[in-house]
Amino acid sequence: MNVNHYIGFDVHKKSISYCVKLADGKIVEEGKLRATHEALRQWAAKRQELWHGAMEATLFSGWIYDTLKPFAAELQMGHPAMMKAIGASKKKNDKLDARMIADLVRCNLLPACYVAPAEIRELRRMLRYRNLVVAQSGAHEEQNGWAADGSGRGIQQTATAWEEILHGDVGDSGRSAESVKDLLRLSRGAMEMFESTQQQLLARLRKEPLIAQRVTLLNSIRSVGPVTALTWILEVGDPHRFSSAAKAMSYCGLTSALVSSADKQQRCPISKQRNAHLQTVLIEAAKLAPRWNPELAAVHARELERGNRNRATLAVARKLVSYLLAVDKSGQPFQVRTLAAKETEVPTTA
Repeated sequence: MNVNHYIGFDVHKKSISYCVKLADGKIVEEGKLRATHEALRQWAAKRQELWHGAMEATLFSGWIYDTLKPFAAELQMGHPAMMKAIGASKKKNDKLDARMIADLVRCNLLPACYVAPAEIRELRRMLRYRNLVVAQSGAHEEQNGWAADGSGRGIQQTATAWEEILHGDVGDSGRSAESVKDLLRLSRGAMEMFESTQQQLLARLRKEPLIAQRVTLLNSIRSVGPVTALTWILEVGDPHRFSSAAKAMSYCGLTSALVSSADKQQRCPISKQRNAHLQTVLIEAAKLAPRWNPELAAVHARELERGNRNRATLAVARKLVSYLLAVDKSGQPFQVRTLAAKETEVPTTA
């Protein structure tokens, strides 16, 4: 396909700056568009030449990408951290940013990142909203404890303690203050609403035909529940984009940064360039996994002998990533390979 125009888009919430260049770098057109579906479609429909476009991945890039994709010969998203390093300059504005992105596309230097299908992104948005609801529920639980402490009973965040405060004599004056009871009723009502909402969202995601089979396969791994499986599927998207388990672990934020110069190498703390949603879920799952999975329990015990509990949790999380990636790629339920099974395997020849 002979592409004649290379277009860089600098996207914002209300406006989109663009720059159109030829293969030799000559600017053909520059301008600014309103960030609306109609304006983008009208602009893209008028283009006569085949074009290859790119934009930086931001909060607003998803719907812009979906709108322009049918009109482009090729459309990509650039990794924001890498593009910031490439395009660092003393002088910076929307027009210059669009020109820089057009040059990266034209010279085939764009640090492109993976763009999940629109259906997966919609389900991912639902899962992240469910996580937000769970976090808000935890905040209300703390408020219950604060209200209980105000009654003179002390912070006992249990349903029984709250019921006693609502209906019993617990304060020094013989009865709890009415204001405390009102606070507990409001907070408990909010917690019940949050719990119902997050359960409904979770049930809907588990039954989604697009990912239901993958969820079932990942649940065959002992210690992997529905939340871990859903988070892996919706945050990773296509597992085949990772050529190795090490790259998947790096994406999940479970490996340290490496600084290498000349003959010296230095390992730094866990890198901040990661998928924070996936990292959080995997770390929480790794804390509980050794209770239910003997293989992961052995990994945890081996690392714990070295005297660092956090290191042991990270090792379990990395092993979990290996299991998740292998099952998701193969499309087969998880099976533990014993030493005897490995010895009886017939080696294949080229």
